[in-house]
Amino acid sequence: MNIKAAFASTAAIVSASMVGAADLEVTHWWTSGGEAVAVSEFAKAVNEKTSHNWVDGAIAGSGGTARPIIISRILGGDPMAATQLNHGRQAEELIEAGMMTDLTELAEAEGWRDFVNPSSLLDGCTYEGRIYCVPVNIHSTQWLWLSHDAFEKAGVDVPEDWFEFVAAAPKLEEAGLVPLALGQQGWQQAIAFGALSISVVGIDTWSKVVVEKNADVAGGPEYAKVFNTMADARELARNSKVQDWNLATNMVITGKAGGQIMGDWAQGEFAVAEQVAGEDYTCLPGLGLNQVIDTGGDAFYFPVVDDPELKAAQLEMASILISKEAQVSFNLAKGSLPVRGDIDLSTANDCMQKGLAILKAGGVLPNADQTLSADTQTQIKDLMAEFWASDMTDADAQARYAAIIADAD
Repeated sequence: MNIKAAFASTAAIVSASMVGAADLEVTHWWTSGGEAVAVSEFAKAVNEKTSHNWVDGAIAGSGGTARPIIISRILGGDPMAATQLNHGRQAEELIEAGMMTDLTELAEAEGWRDFVNPSSLLDGCTYEGRIYCVPVNIHSTQWLWLSHDAFEKAGVDVPEDWFEFVAAAPKLEEAGLVPLALGQQGWQQAIAFGALSISVVGIDTWSKVVVEKNADVAGGPEYAKVFNTMADARELARNSKVQDWNLATNMVITGKAGGQIMGDWAQGEFAVAEQVAGEDYTCLPGLGLNQVIDTGGDAFYFPVVDDPELKAAQLEMASILISKEAQVSFNLAKGSLPVRGDIDLSTANDCMQKGLAILKAGGVLPNADQTLSADTQTQIKDLMAEFWASDMTDADAQARYAAIIADAD
């Protein structure tokens, strides 16, 4: 089949008359209340605009739980039709092994590089000049979510940045509240570490470590400030006993905790709870200290299949996921920013508007998934899990982190 010709129509998808109906199993780890609402928008778009059937393959747990299952199935010869992963280096080895479908001709036919913004999102799907995934959102992780109800109970004003939050923590504790809600999982603790790093040392020093992989800086006096701050944050989260991120978010929603460091996907949980940004809760990008967001996020990859009709159906799905309509409906529900720079999101809430303004101003950073390998990321998450669950000194944690960065590929 000539893919460029197949996608030359205005809708840029293969005509349903050319492709037989197919059941398309889609694996992902979007299982919280807000995430389930969001992914249903993608399913609805695929079901309504094609003759195919989205077969939901949700995997309970975080990406850390789901990714090994997803990769094992592909390697074991039992691929799904499509799977969520994060754009970046997570699928690198599968691509090298020829197990992921090349989407380059589709991307060129539809002009993805003309509207994907920032272009680094598409770069995160590119390997040796070829495009292997369709980015579907921009997720940033440098957000502090604050409960208005909790601070009202504590009798203090809602903080405007991380340091004001730390200063208000004693009042929260006096009111019987947990200052910082944090799930006891390495990936969540790594998110807190990353957000605090940028806030404490600034973008340039952070980039030397995470982008340039400078182990001397990672082990030096500037980064010592990060680990000292991490030790303080660990104390603020001592009584946060939940595991899952959405349960930590619920502590903020219900006023049991003052705040949470979490990605912008937390917005979906606030939306399901019918809370209003700026009235019931406050969101501080860059922890209120840096007007920056990273450009991580989710993408869909399509494992190589032998059936030409199934492959054509996969390409139809890819086209729909990046379409204007699906981008609006999905991201409004997800709390993430769209990957398209040519759509209207004037109806977005206060938090999304903050993110859009930062994106427009160019205050974007690469996500660690784009600069560090999956193996390096796993080592960092394991270190964070151990640090937050123990009394490991900040000096010991820094030394181990610097060693990880020294060996990072």
